[in-house]
Amino acid sequence: MTDSSMITYAIEDPDLAESRECLDRYFETLSERFDVPFDRDQTNEVDSSLMRLPRGALILARRHGEALGCGALKFVDPHAADIKHVWVAPELRGLGVGHGLMDKLESVAAQHGYGRIRLDTNRTLTEAIAMYRRRGYVEVPAFNDEFYAHHWFEKAL
Repeated sequence: MTDSSMITYAIEDPDLAESRECLDRYFETLSERFDVPFDRDQTNEVDSSLMRLPRGALILARRHGEALGCGALKFVDPHAADIKHVWVAPELRGLGVGHGLMDKLESVAAQHGYGRIRLDTNRTLTEAIAMYRRRGYVEVPAFNDEFYAHHWFEKAL
C-alpha cells in the first residue's frame, strides 16, 4: 500500500488539540511562504464556531490516526460555500492529499446543497493555485476583503 492509501478524510471538531495544531501549522506555513510579513490578526481567519455544522466544517486528513492536513468550509453565503485554510504537512505533499482534502470539501459542500464553491489564495502559493486550476476552478473577481489574497477562484459543483 502507498502512503496515500492510508489517508482518511473526515469532519472533525475544530477545537480538538489536533485541529488547532493543523490550523497553527497552516498559519506557520503562510508566514514562511508569503513575500510580505504575515500577521494572523490581518487575515480572515475562520472562527471555530464557523467550522461546525450547520455553519461550516473542518476536515482533517489523517495517516495512521495522525492529523497531517486540514481544510475548512464556511456556509455563510447562500450562493457559494467558501474553502479556507487548506494545508498538508510537508511529509505528505506530492501524494495527492491536497486533492483528497479538496474532494472531501467539495463533497461536503454539495451534500449541504451548494452548487458552487469558492476560495481565495495568495500569489506565493503557486502549487495550490496550479492544483485549483487543474481541478476546474476559474478565477473570478474578488468576493471578500482578505488582506493577503491576490487570486479568487470559483467552481461549479
